[in-house]
Amino acid sequence: MMRNPIKTIVGRAAFLLALGLALPLVTAPAAYSEPDDHGNESEHGEEGEHHEGVVQLSAEEIREFEIGLAVAGPGTVRQTRTLPAEVRFNEDLVAHIVPRYEGIVTKVLANIGDHVQAGEVLAVIESDGSLAPYEVTTFLAGTVIDKHMTRGEPVTRTEFGFTVVDLSSVWIDITVYQRDIDRIRVGEDVTVRARADGFAVSGKITYVTPVVDEHTRTATARLVVDNTDGHWRPGMFATAEVVTGSFAVSVVVPATAVHTIEGEDVVFVVDDEGFEPRPVEIGRRGKLEMEIRSGLEPGDEYVATGGFTIKAELGKDSFGEGHGH
Repeated sequence: MMRNPIKTIVGRAAFLLALGLALPLVTAPAAYSEPDDHGNESEHGEEGEHHEGVVQLSAEEIREFEIGLAVAGPGTVRQTRTLPAEVRFNEDLVAHIVPRYEGIVTKVLANIGDHVQAGEVLAVIESDGSLAPYEVTTFLAGTVIDKHMTRGEPVTRTEFGFTVVDLSSVWIDITVYQRDIDRIRVGEDVTVRARADGFAVSGKITYVTPVVDEHTRTATARLVVDNTDGHWRPGMFATAEVVTGSFAVSVVVPATAVHTIEGEDVVFVVDDEGFEPRPVEIGRRGKLEMEIRSGLEPGDEYVATGGFTIKAELGKDSFGEGHGH
């Protein structure tokens, strides 16, 4: 139940002065009062006075319910699509190392999980042709993730002996469904969040497959991610939020500012009497913001957050409860 309603608010300047804060921070209107004949301050108007369709709240109530104001103005509406993704090796940084000559393995110097440097010897093989030993080296610094060499084992050039991967960079492949293919393009912004721990990274799509997989009926969009901290591990599942459109508009508000009253979209606007629900026409919709095509003008002060409290008070008034409890 609300307390200490505003009886009268005089002028926008007095309103903002009472708030004691500069927009667009959270602000609060306050009741106007003046001394009576005995020097005591008294509020103008009768107890519980309010105007139809306008909600009046005290400064204390504004703070209590964390109602935040903002000034209407231009901005950007970003439309997004959320899609599944998976972390993969950066195939440009994977080396499959094959023996140069057939022979017998005489030494194995690297194992799975070892970090090796470029030029490091991984194994020694005795050639079948010359019976002379030769070294198997890696030209890529990275981590050994696979090995198919054991001392005394014969080897050929048809099978690789080691796989070395540089994990300082990884690919994140995004599954693109057919309905979204025309919206997902190279250069679009994307934020990827690991499903396991919520760790996120942002980047741009660098590649989109030109064909649809005949089995899954999906395409793949890819971004290359720096992984010097080793957080992204190939095989991890993630969720990608891809920007499918970015539009500059004259008036944009956060989605939290728009409410529905009797089937109509409204924004609570601040005027000299309090908070008034103003019907608006919504244009483009983003995940976090909306375009307002009419009903709200640049420079108008409106409730950006916490409007559900004002909506509830308006509902009480419609049932005859009023605001002066």
